[in-house]
Amino acid sequence: MIQALGHTTIEIVRDLGRVGWFLLYSLYMIVRRPPSLVHVLKQLRFIGTKSLFVIVLTAGFTGMVLGLQGYYTLSKFGSEGMLGTAVALSLIRELGPVLAALMVTGRAGSAITAEIGIMRITEQIDALETMALDPFKYLVTPKFIAAMITLPLLCAIFDVIGIYGGWLVGVKLLGVNPGAYFYEMEKAVVWRDVYSGFLKSFSFGVIIAWIGCYKGYYAGHGAEGVSKATTESVVLTSVIILVWDYFLTSVLL
Repeated sequence: MIQALGHTTIEIVRDLGRVGWFLLYSLYMIVRRPPSLVHVLKQLRFIGTKSLFVIVLTAGFTGMVLGLQGYYTLSKFGSEGMLGTAVALSLIRELGPVLAALMVTGRAGSAITAEIGIMRITEQIDALETMALDPFKYLVTPKFIAAMITLPLLCAIFDVIGIYGGWLVGVKLLGVNPGAYFYEMEKAVVWRDVYSGFLKSFSFGVIIAWIGCYKGYYAGHGAEGVSKATTESVVLTSVIILVWDYFLTSVLL
């Protein structure tokens, strides 16, 4: 039993070290050997542009739900005019960055893992190394750069669509004063709120690219190995995003 415990501990420490090395080496390669603009633009389109539909759809209904729930709560205190503030702060500080990151994880993060995992099991990565070509420059660093750029932009779109979703329900459906909706929002939201949301989105972009690329790069053999790596990538990325969001919130508040 002690031997098994020691073996498990060594495996965990080895995996943690490999995960940390993968992140540091990927960030180092962005500076040391920047990828070509073509590869970065391709990943920007894949991670960012192709995620717009799910981001807009999720943001619209999230804002509408916040409008309904916020109005129901605020009406008990006669503070319906604060609905815009409640919707905006909820989206900008928390829900916008987190939900946008989770949506991108499900759509793009899983695809990143599957793509690199298939290249691993078909020995395409080994072929690049045989030809003295660094796989990180062509496969990993473009995804890191694209994720770090697109996540804050997608978060901004999520926030705007969500705010207007809350406006649609609160003002048009429930009769909240439109002037009060935006005026109270303008008074309450400060640059620190916006900055903290963008900082979270940037770090979430690093997490999505990090875990997605890592799980694909070290995927097991066969279709089962790629399937397992993809599942683990989505689950692990989602959990890390939520845990990291808590620590960032505790620091930025």
